[in-house]
Amino acid sequence: MPANNPAMAKRKSSSGGWLESARTIFYAALIAVGIRTVAFEPFNIPSGSMIPTLLVGDYLFVSKYSYGYSRHSLPFSPNLFSGRIFGSLPQRGDVAVFKLPRDNSTDYIKRIIGLPGDRVQVRNGLLYVNGQAVRREYLGPYVEEGEGGMRPVTVRLYRETLPALGGQPPRSHEILEATDDGPFDNTQEFRVPEGFVFAMGDNRDNSLDSRAMNAVGFVPLENLVGRAEFIFFSVDGNAGSWWEIWTWPRAIRWNRLFNAVR
Repeated sequence: MPANNPAMAKRKSSSGGWLESARTIFYAALIAVGIRTVAFEPFNIPSGSMIPTLLVGDYLFVSKYSYGYSRHSLPFSPNLFSGRIFGSLPQRGDVAVFKLPRDNSTDYIKRIIGLPGDRVQVRNGLLYVNGQAVRREYLGPYVEEGEGGMRPVTVRLYRETLPALGGQPPRSHEILEATDDGPFDNTQEFRVPEGFVFAMGDNRDNSLDSRAMNAVGFVPLENLVGRAEFIFFSVDGNAGSWWEIWTWPRAIRWNRLFNAVR
């Protein structure tokens, strides 16, 4: 009988272990991509356009199945097909992530205000949908933290209630207004085309959205990525470098964890 070669056996064992590890990593990556494509995808909030609903430093999950699937449901948005599979319209008032129509790659998150066929206008800071003034209730002052080293500013906090749609109850959310005479506080009437939606930020005077036709404009239904569901993590600006673990607890906004996005 041939003698056993310990060195060769060790090499085979090492090779088998490496292949098994690579196979495990590949399957794990495949599962992660599958979940990200068909179920949930994490996003973080880098700007204040959705304050007070979403704050800079919020991390949230977006459901990919809510509006069906388009090429933008896949990583890197490959041009494999057009339109949506199992598509459905968002509800008026949904907070949705979409790809910026101008480049089809930048992720934006805004509130869906207008659906196909709707007429949307802002007059003296007040939102109108299909000619009807949207109810706006003043809640008091709101101190908005400055971004990029800017000083905090005090603005007005309102509760806005959008018109009911299709037997659904009216939906309310909070918005901020610094003034009722800003660049986007008096607009033309926008008629939302078929196959598109109209999106606005809740921080009305600090949001580049569908009111800016040359920058965002109407959002194609195909560009919708998903609906914001809940915040799973949130951190303010008090955290140090990634290795300064001792700064993490005081930087986490514990009261925002696992809050639903309304």
